[in-house]
Amino acid sequence: MNSRTIAVTAALLLTVTALSSCGNTIRGMGKDAANTVNATQDAGNRVEKAAK
Repeated sequence: MNSRTIAVTAALLLTVTALSSCGNTIRGMGKDAANTVNATQDAGNRVEKAAK
């Protein structure tokens, strides 16, 4: 193996690692947004019940 092959392999591994990290972050942000919507709806329902 020459140094060019090693450099290309290292760059590919780094790219794959970075992209998988981004995927996890985006998925986590989606879950956080969904939890925020659910919490807001629950709070609205509690306020509505308290007002009755």
